[in-house]
Amino acid sequence: MSTMPLPDTLAEIRDGFLETPESDRLLLLLEFSDELPDVSAEVAEHPEMHERVVECQSPVYIYVEVNDGIVTMHATAPPEAPTTRGFASILVQGLSGLTAEQVLAIPDDYPQSIGLTKAVSPLRLGGMTGMLMRAKNQVKQKS
Repeated sequence: MSTMPLPDTLAEIRDGFLETPESDRLLLLLEFSDELPDVSAEVAEHPEMHERVVECQSPVYIYVEVNDGIVTMHATAPPEAPTTRGFASILVQGLSGLTAEQVLAIPDDYPQSIGLTKAVSPLRLGGMTGMLMRAKNQVKQKS
């Protein structure tokens, strides 16, 4: 495992969840679901570029770009799956703008570190882990 520190945005997101009372963490995740940005027109016009995250029960698709060593993550998740949208939003916000090296150094257990293990099912956390692993694999392939 890398000794590289967690990137600022992901550390701030994690700390925000951990500082929130456990009973309110699901509400915070739902706020993130509202912040999932739409994919760019270019990405939307080429759905064949998206990778389905089969670990998610909901139809979640991601696409990661690496331009000049900088990562931009795109994700789609249906509005009727707000926790999944929240996880996708966390990763889009947390990975976009990082270097490929920073993304690859993110601990694989990041989804378990944000304090949601009692608020959401292990299956949902597995979906977020699947999103992170697929994003990292795309970064590896494109770097």
